[in-house]
Amino acid sequence: MSQTKPDAPQQPTVKLTTTDTYRDGYANSVQVRMSVWDFFLVFGTMSQESAEEVQVSNFQGIYLSPQQAKALWNVLGHNLAQYEQTFGALALEPQYPPQEGPVH
Repeated sequence: MSQTKPDAPQQPTVKLTTTDTYRDGYANSVQVRMSVWDFFLVFGTMSQESAEEVQVSNFQGIYLSPQQAKALWNVLGHNLAQYEQTFGALALEPQYPPQEGPVH
């Protein structure tokens, strides 16, 4: 039998819904800006057509309070640790296999 303290507050039930404007998107670029009041995350897709130019097309900006930004940092860190435990370490720099033989 579990016992809880009589003065322990009950946790509310969380009900998730989506708005009519909800959308999923893929981002391989995120820029972070901050001020004393908030963090601003700008998501986009990056492509490179030539060695001289990288194109970033931003599609969504999200403002977060500093507290929510820290909560996001914590949950991302926890999930990344689980991901790496399951699938192996992530490298931020591209890893190229050694070249053998002629390259065409």
